[in-house]
Amino acid sequence: MAKTASARTRVSTKGQVILPKAIRDKRKWAAGTELTVEETAEGVLLRTAPCFAPTKVEDVAGMLRGRGRINRVVSIEEMDEAVLAEARRRYLSSFDDRD
Repeated sequence: MAKTASARTRVSTKGQVILPKAIRDKRKWAAGTELTVEETAEGVLLRTAPCFAPTKVEDVAGMLRGRGRINRVVSIEEMDEAVLAEARRRYLSSFDDRD
């Protein structure tokens, strides 16, 4: 991995650290960007915080329910047919909107 240019900064009395503008710009870290702080053997690592907490499939499986219908297994072919039918409906309705 290529080594980046180093810069010096200080910790303020409030524990704040100013990151050099070149680093903020390169990482696209604007004001308010949330970062995770991780202590490593070599120092401190900053990373952009994920937008969502990590989720396991087991935690969310079965969360979606049909609109009053009993959930059932749907084949890929049935999904393809449903998508095609909806696309066809939207396409045809776009002509109706012009009147």
